[in-house]
Amino acid sequence: MTGPTAGSGSASTPIGDYGLLSDRHSAALVSRTGAVDWLCFPRFDSPAVFAALLDERAGSWTIRPTGEAEVSRGYLDDSMVLRTTFTTPTGSLTLTDALATGSDPDPHRLGAQAPHLLIRSVTCTQGSVEITLDFRPRPEYGLVVPLLSACEGGIQARGGPAVLTLSSPLPLDVDTEAATATATLKAGQTLNFALHWAPLGGPAPRVWRQDELAEGLEQTVTAWQAWSRMHQTYAGPWREQVHQSGRFLQALSYQPTGAIVAAATTSLPEEPGGVRNWDYRYSWVRDAAFTMDALWVAACPDEADEFFTFMAAAAATGWTGSHLQIMYGIGGEHDLTERELPHLAGWCGSRPVRVGNGAWSQPQLDVYGELLNTAARFEDQLTSGPALCVFLKGLADTASEVWRRPDHGIWEIRGEPQHFLYSKLMCWVALDRAVRLAGRLQATERVPVWCAIRDEIREAILEHGWSPEAGAYTQSFGSDALDASALMLPLTGFLPADDSRILATIDAITERLTDRNGLVRRYHTATGVDGLSGQEGSFLLCTFWLAHAQALAGRIAQARATFEQAAAHANDLGLLAEQADPRTGALLGNFPQAFSHIGLVNAAWAIAQAEEQANERQKEN
Repeated sequence: MTGPTAGSGSASTPIGDYGLLSDRHSAALVSRTGAVDWLCFPRFDSPAVFAALLDERAGSWTIRPTGEAEVSRGYLDDSMVLRTTFTTPTGSLTLTDALATGSDPDPHRLGAQAPHLLIRSVTCTQGSVEITLDFRPRPEYGLVVPLLSACEGGIQARGGPAVLTLSSPLPLDVDTEAATATATLKAGQTLNFALHWAPLGGPAPRVWRQDELAEGLEQTVTAWQAWSRMHQTYAGPWREQVHQSGRFLQALSYQPTGAIVAAATTSLPEEPGGVRNWDYRYSWVRDAAFTMDALWVAACPDEADEFFTFMAAAAATGWTGSHLQIMYGIGGEHDLTERELPHLAGWCGSRPVRVGNGAWSQPQLDVYGELLNTAARFEDQLTSGPALCVFLKGLADTASEVWRRPDHGIWEIRGEPQHFLYSKLMCWVALDRAVRLAGRLQATERVPVWCAIRDEIREAILEHGWSPEAGAYTQSFGSDALDASALMLPLTGFLPADDSRILATIDAITERLTDRNGLVRRYHTATGVDGLSGQEGSFLLCTFWLAHAQALAGRIAQARATFEQAAAHANDLGLLAEQADPRTGALLGNFPQAFSHIGLVNAAWAIAQAEEQANERQKEN
């Protein structure tokens, strides 16, 4: 059977109402009302089994009290297991949700044995509560209405390229649309449910016993807590938020390859009802490198070798040498051709809904600097084998060759290529870090050439990146338009943060690129530089960049205030989307967004370092 057609009702649950589940293979989003409105099995970028996030008819699985209830929720300590508490007039109920990580006791292998199993456990903790279960799988982004058939201990759903088994201790009413049930739980009673995925033609997914599901839930809590205890040592300001962000970033990493997705979703818009809707379930070189840098602060990762092995393997091709794509599939795929799903109405009517991402074929010069900067950060952890040395040297050589070319820039504009300042800056970073790594890369003979080109790029930025009219470093050479990415000049060490030109740039961005809520825009879309219609929200990463730059400049009080303004947009679980609505402050864009959590971690670290240095100076005086 086919699913929703064009014109179906659009989804409208606020983005901030969702919580994230992850087994480091897949992701699910669970609303405050107990609805799983997004689930992709067996990978982050697989076609969704539930996609009510993007169209109310595209599938969901709800477990909740039958009537009205007050809701509170949180992750179980140091884990990605979500507990929602419903308080009703007759009693209280907890719903515990997890994507099972498997039983591997080694925290380094978190998720290695993930069985593609969503566990949902309900417990009545006080009085009695009637619950309602509504199960409506719609594989392939809602295109398929599977055939539901009863089996001992649950039901099976067949349709499309996979088979799903729902384990249920309750008898289910099954029709052509859904499986449903109601039951009344009394204090102390627990019911465990699960959804198991398997590919068509393979071993069938099975029904799980109640004790197996209880054990699987406990193993998942234990696995996340063991990882957190081993890796999370940050003790500075906003400690809990930094640790949460570290777990979220780990949750967005694909365990089999070490790839890191930019976000768990596709097509959550930058403007309600707008067309700026993109698929972020892939591994951007930029985002992944920044994620590794943030994990260095938030989670002391030991996956640096794994990450660079993935990047080197994904980029390997005899046709392009070390010319990197800006992004790859999480399994190393190169072709991420973009297409539209016209049968989906989109979140709040935001169409088109897209899968794939056309930016994969864009030239973007910043990727070389981001990877080499991360390599320098993790220098002591890298096993500098011949293949990695060749890969990293090739990145530096390529940056030295291409830096004069225009490109589409960090924001992946769909307009004409420009000579973006940020792209030139990151080519400078590539060569600067390559010089630092030259001995380890067995490339000392390249140092004179790399130094000469690095200095040439520096002079070009100083001469052409500054606009006297704007009184700031700007978006591109010869432009007067402001761009928040200019804040990376001090963050990369290109210029000190107390340089008069950097201070002027910080002031210009604060005064002319900030919304009424104190959040920073990437740039003004009215210039038409990005080739797209409509507007976008304010960018949370850019706001954290501003806090970071202010801290480096010694403006610690301002940095703290800017940080708090951005961090306050996290939902009740600490999750951040890409952007926030300048009018309402509501979260916009794909969710949760790695970029935003990266910015939070790095800004917190910078403020902590600035405060420590200020205290040391005060002691000396």
